[in-house]
Amino acid sequence: MQHATDFDIETIDAVLHAAPNESTSEPVATRSIYARFLKRPLDLVAVMLAAPFILPLVLILALVIYWHGERPFYTQLRVGRSGRSFRLWKLRTMVEDAETRLAEYLATHPEAKAEWDLTQKLKNDPRITASGRFLRKTSLDELPQLWNVLRGDMSIVGPRPMMLEQAQLYPGADYYHLRPGVTGLWQISDRNDSSFAARATFDARYASELSLRGDIVIIARTAGVVMRCTGY
Repeated sequence: MQHATDFDIETIDAVLHAAPNESTSEPVATRSIYARFLKRPLDLVAVMLAAPFILPLVLILALVIYWHGERPFYTQLRVGRSGRSFRLWKLRTMVEDAETRLAEYLATHPEAKAEWDLTQKLKNDPRITASGRFLRKTSLDELPQLWNVLRGDMSIVGPRPMMLEQAQLYPGADYYHLRPGVTGLWQISDRNDSSFAARATFDARYASELSLRGDIVIIARTAGVVMRCTGY
């Protein structure tokens, strides 16, 4: 088995094309020394070190969103470790009647519905605000999730947090052994072009090879993804 440091382009491509229900019955994530005793303290250290730089930036972005007439922060219930729900924090990037607008849009645009059913995302999302499009491209809308890390809801690195209604679409079990992450294997892949089902395979791979070095590699690659502004 490859080590976690081997999360290269070939690995990511292989995961994208693998069967989505591949999973380890006893993921390392639930029993390794790093996962049980070190990962959480290191998350806290990372958040505390980043806070003096992140907090002023979040404040500035919140003021910009408020200036555009929107409430700056948005919370949504997501599925956490062991299936427990938690309230995830983000900077607002959508209009406040987002779910209603999405339902109306999908009902009249079959090609968009097919895209949504496959990836749970839309390239031309009618819910996104003008400032929200910039925040999503740069992934700056994710910064408030460091509060979730501090609370213990999330980890710096882990699976992408699922919405409650997405749980029934998820074919794997490894997600439930891990804290969802601000970043992870899915986020450093061609994240906007992979199917929702492929996320289960990314999670199985991450759970089976979880290590400190692997997390460092993912964090380093995340910086490159953010700089390319590929989010939407």
